[in-house]
Amino acid sequence: MTAESAPISDRYDPTAVEQHWYPLWESRGYFGADPAKAGKPFSIVMPPPNVTGSLHLGHALDNTLQDILVRFKRMDGFNALWVPGTDHAGIATQVVVERQLDAEGQSRKDLGREAFVERVWRWKEQSGGTITRQLRRLGASCDWSRERFTMDPGLSRAVREAFVRLYDEGLIYRGDYIVNWCPRCQTVLSDLEVEREERDAEFVYIKYGPLTLGTVRPETKLGDTGLAVHPNDKRYAEYVGQTLHVPSVDGEIDVRVVADEAVDPDFGTGVIKVTPGHDPVDFEIGRRHNLPIRTVIGFDGKMTAEAGKYAGLDRFECRKRIVADMQALGLIDRIEPYRHAVGLCYRCKTVVEPLVSKQWYVQVKPLAEVALAAVRERRIRIVPRSWTKTYYHWMENIRPWCISRQLWWGHRIPAWHCDADGSVHVSRTDLTACPKCGGPLRQDPDVLDTWFSSGLWPFSTLGWPEDAPELRTYYPTSVLVTGYDILFFWVARMAMFGLYMTKAVPFHDVYIHTLIRDAEGQKMSKSKGNVVDPLEVMERFGTDAFRFTLASIAAPTVRDVRISDDRVESYRNFANKLWNASRLVLSNLDGYEPGRKRTGTRPLPDRWIRSRLAATIRAVRTHLGRYRFNDAASTVYQFVWHDFCDWYLEMAKIPLYRAGDGAARRQAQETLVTVLETTLRLLHPFMPFITEEIWQRLPEHGESIMLAPYPKVGRGHADAAAERDMAIVMDTVTAIRNIRGEMRISPATTLDVTARPVAEHAAVLGAASALIETLARVRLSIDPAASRPAGAALAVVGGAELYVSLEGVVDVAAERARLDKEIRKVAETVGFIEGKLARPEFVERAPAEIVEKERQRLAEQREVREKLEASLAWIRTSEGG
Repeated sequence: MTAESAPISDRYDPTAVEQHWYPLWESRGYFGADPAKAGKPFSIVMPPPNVTGSLHLGHALDNTLQDILVRFKRMDGFNALWVPGTDHAGIATQVVVERQLDAEGQSRKDLGREAFVERVWRWKEQSGGTITRQLRRLGASCDWSRERFTMDPGLSRAVREAFVRLYDEGLIYRGDYIVNWCPRCQTVLSDLEVEREERDAEFVYIKYGPLTLGTVRPETKLGDTGLAVHPNDKRYAEYVGQTLHVPSVDGEIDVRVVADEAVDPDFGTGVIKVTPGHDPVDFEIGRRHNLPIRTVIGFDGKMTAEAGKYAGLDRFECRKRIVADMQALGLIDRIEPYRHAVGLCYRCKTVVEPLVSKQWYVQVKPLAEVALAAVRERRIRIVPRSWTKTYYHWMENIRPWCISRQLWWGHRIPAWHCDADGSVHVSRTDLTACPKCGGPLRQDPDVLDTWFSSGLWPFSTLGWPEDAPELRTYYPTSVLVTGYDILFFWVARMAMFGLYMTKAVPFHDVYIHTLIRDAEGQKMSKSKGNVVDPLEVMERFGTDAFRFTLASIAAPTVRDVRISDDRVESYRNFANKLWNASRLVLSNLDGYEPGRKRTGTRPLPDRWIRSRLAATIRAVRTHLGRYRFNDAASTVYQFVWHDFCDWYLEMAKIPLYRAGDGAARRQAQETLVTVLETTLRLLHPFMPFITEEIWQRLPEHGESIMLAPYPKVGRGHADAAAERDMAIVMDTVTAIRNIRGEMRISPATTLDVTARPVAEHAAVLGAASALIETLARVRLSIDPAASRPAGAALAVVGGAELYVSLEGVVDVAAERARLDKEIRKVAETVGFIEGKLARPEFVERAPAEIVEKERQRLAEQREVREKLEASLAWIRTSEGG
């Protein structure tokens, strides 16, 4: 690349800059990684978004944080690899294609399995790359040449290898167990794929002969095979072990009463009905007491033949019918309103039905024990540390993982059934004949849970099970960046599979970031209409501003954060501030000689800004090393906006614009270029586009800022004396400016100021008097023996007193009258709001957001009153001499 010859424009155009640089970066191979390259390896695998998806705020936050780390490490000399990819998303993808077929008047069954899978592959090739294109828009600098898909041939081979290994070790098995079944998607769901939603229901108390119990699912009464009480519940001790012959809706039934510790004696009447075929707790009770299983609700959500006269009814229609019938028979004691959590399919929101089904399972307990030890021994470090407790709890209470799904899209389970002899054969390669009897085989129709292949992601993407150079170089990966909502879905499974398959941790660090809410703190959803489109935000405010916003909210101690246009707009202003500061520097480089050796002592402002830059570099490096992205962003923001723009640029204008002092001008130019160039490199991982654009225009630059080294702090860069002395200067200037502002004195008016310094400040104020006079627009006198003159405002700065003469500048009487009037007006407003907030009917009945706005308004008006009263106090003090 060559330096831009065109002059820098007077306004920053993010779109043009972004469209220019990203294709160049990618085409030049700057994102590529090479296992043979020098440098300590640093690697990240991108949490693979669903191939059906498009960029949302969660993706944007997750990938922005990863990109910051990768760009930082790449510039810092590491051999950095960031692997991108997408997940085949079994249920979600199948639903998308089935909807297309439905619109065409077809179903997947019309096509047949093979043709349907081919149709999904075609859809994936045509439409499945949306999100990867959008990630490029975000500036993601991943190695696109290594992009992976969970159903790529290599990754599919890894899935088979993992399945066979686990099966051969007895850790994968097939058996009957109660599962979460979605009647709409027609597949089993893991516990983690079931969402809980609070709903209103009826708690129906049913008579079972001498016992009464409550239930929210009276339709499952048809599948009852027992009653249960707690072993220590003396109320029902006489019934334990008995078989009760009780009336029901379809004649009489026999139910055996058992004692089991799973029963909560304080819930309801302390008696529960046991329906082993339709409740996970009942299933376990039934196993322990050898109760039979009766399935009365089918996989279609309708009542089965075992439901007798209710057969064929929808389960919820049956609930209404059976309650009415029991009421007619006098079998209902009472009905009470009840609110409880209902399990829903995470995809289609259908109420999940617990059903007993033959499925494939992983016995994960032995894998979880090893993964638990890895975190306890800090071989895997979870950041923030508070999430380890959640990880421990889940892993210590882990249950067998149902990995089979009744779908057509996904990794087909590599098991073949022989109907002739009933044998099952698991193989790395497809089988055509039974190894046992030679008869024909049929492959298991189910596919694997999507999270099975995702659990292999950190090493399957690097070539496992082959001994690939990428695997040897970049595995274990350095860090995983992800949201807390998939700590169990994905992180725990990767830990278990990584340690089992490779005997090494899959990552050294896991950084758990916050989730983003809307401006009112609500979870974003399409149904609420509050989803923020990252592409639209980037279009309006620029990608760099959006990325910096995301970094600024990534605080490790906060679970949920809000994002609003105002917040993004503030960082667009930051980008504009940086652009305008760079224009000022670039437009004042006439006569600048790059590489010219400096002579003489640097002035105080130059020493100070270089020291502040060194402190900023040190802090940013520390924060990034601790994944404190918000602190890193805040640190560099404060330096650019306040130290560099608000202070140093104003001080540098003095030698730049002063005629006849070429040496001072060259000194200022050198510092300006050095500080700006270093700051751009420091800021690049956060705001890659604007930093590259400006960097290319500097007198000294290379091929790309991406290839430039990340700033480091060397010896002698810190200058405590300069920072101490400049603090005195800045505090003095700020105090004078505050008085000017409070007294509404025009910035063009030159004020007379007398400083009565403490001994240790006298020399500093004397040496910097010209600087103070220019910055504060004053005539400064320094007199250790001075006393406050009449009509002068007073400011105290670090023990020194500043006397700002107001004589002839401010009409003291008029100003006092104005302030009195303003204070009365604000006091009335404060009193009105206080009265409103003191009324219980307002606070309790008004919408919460209205009440909060009034409280904010009250705080603002109180602050205004305090400032006005402070100004009035100054006036009265000056009048009193």
